[in-house]
Amino acid sequence: MGVTFKVYNDILIVNLKGELDHHMVRMVNEKIEEYLMRHALKKILFNFKHVNFMDSSGVGMLIGKYKSLQKIGGKVGAVNLSKQVKRIFEISGLFNIISCYNDEIEASEKM
Repeated sequence: MGVTFKVYNDILIVNLKGELDHHMVRMVNEKIEEYLMRHALKKILFNFKHVNFMDSSGVGMLIGKYKSLQKIGGKVGAVNLSKQVKRIFEISGLFNIISCYNDEIEASEKM
């Protein structure tokens, strides 16, 4: 379990790793808020490349970030969805609110 952050152009990239469950979601949420405030960012790109499990709390976190950023004209995107994470996005309707990109470069151009 772990997460790393980097700022690329005006996007906060959240590199998730391991299981995106309620334990990790709480920690990730706190860190994201710190970064958004410190860097005055309005865009978050979640990288799911190393995520092997995501439950409903992960879905809730993504919806929450989408709603809070939408209020300030921001956006949420995702890259590197595994088959399992894609399935969760389909079932939960996340594809309707979160844009998915092939890589960070495409995301930075289109977000």
